[in-house]
Amino acid sequence: MEIRLRSYEFRREREQTWSELERLVARVEKSGVRSLEAGELARLPLLYNATLSSLSVARTISLDRALLEYLESLCGRAYFAVYGTKQGFLEAVVEFFRFRFPATVRNNWGHLALAAFFLVLGAVTAGALVTRDVDWYYSFVNPAYAQGRDPDTPPEELREALYDTDHEGEELAAFSSQLFTHNAGVGMLAASLGVLAGIPVFLLLFYNGLILGAFLGLFHARGIGSDLWAWLLPHGVTELLAIVLCGAAGLIMAQALVFPGRHRRLDNIARRGREAGLIVVGCVLLFGIAAVIEGVFRQTVTNIAVRWTVVVATALWWTYYFGFVGRGRDA
Repeated sequence: MEIRLRSYEFRREREQTWSELERLVARVEKSGVRSLEAGELARLPLLYNATLSSLSVARTISLDRALLEYLESLCGRAYFAVYGTKQGFLEAVVEFFRFRFPATVRNNWGHLALAAFFLVLGAVTAGALVTRDVDWYYSFVNPAYAQGRDPDTPPEELREALYDTDHEGEELAAFSSQLFTHNAGVGMLAASLGVLAGIPVFLLLFYNGLILGAFLGLFHARGIGSDLWAWLLPHGVTELLAIVLCGAAGLIMAQALVFPGRHRRLDNIARRGREAGLIVVGCVLLFGIAAVIEGVFRQTVTNIAVRWTVVVATALWWTYYFGFVGRGRDA
């Protein structure tokens, strides 16, 4: 009887606060936080904290179980309304690309720089060797991958292939799809290999750099290096950036595994894994953009000035995007 009386008095003194909170939470659950007016939005966290305090007191003085369950349920719902507000799909996508993706990349610039270093190291190594002796080319590039672009191909044929526009629309669409699938697969592999302490990530980046450098070395040795750069970079700026970002995601996982710091290893992997996964998701868009440029634009536009315009435009855009977009907001 005494517990019931105390519960009744406790509820009577605070019930108005709980009812107001329940009403606001119900609106957020039904129509989203945008349905609240400015004053209601300001009161929501105050009401939540007051109700949370009521729950703490109710537990301390051991009030009846029904009241405790009601307050626990209300506080749980209010928590998600205050801290985990539901977003529509479009809002979530905008939030991701406007804030979370670029901010997460900036927060992990060291991993990005390290991944880029190993890719560039492979390219410089193979490029220098092939430029000096083209026979090195066969050590780095599989003949099936080369598709006739090898030291035995006359320079004029190598150059001709860079300006070939004899493609049908369906062929270009299929080619773009194939490129997206292949490049995204390489990126996902680089990210997933981070759970093996990072060594395979370094090797994969270095190996892809070797292939890139071998092509560059061959074309430079044949005196058509500038033509290759104009053919490669319109899509290469975006594609290589995406591969490096996926490599950085793998290195984030590797660091979480090898150097957990003050966190438990599994907890650290889960925490940093969310960052790595966020970067990989963002890279899917980059791979898609690169595939369209490579599969359509590069196969239909042969004007050198236009190709270089795309190179400069994409380089400036990604520099601005990852350098400045979303600043002032936590990832």
